[in-house]
Amino acid sequence: MRTVRAGMDAGLLKASDRGARRLKVNRSALTRDAMRKHLKRLHDRGLERKEREAYERIPDDPAEFAV
Repeated sequence: MRTVRAGMDAGLLKASDRGARRLKVNRSALTRDAMRKHLKRLHDRGLERKEREAYERIPDDPAEFAV
């Protein structure tokens, strides 16, 4: 694992420390988890955007769903 430095304003630092205490983890673990979740959300949004663009290019054929 590599060590990085990041600056944050006092309010965010205080909130991070409170959240870490509540979860019984250290600030680094809280930050790693938050970054993983954020990056996953970005990835998922990208996939959703690609899917939406594909349906816009080639819309569903209503006949496929006719009963």
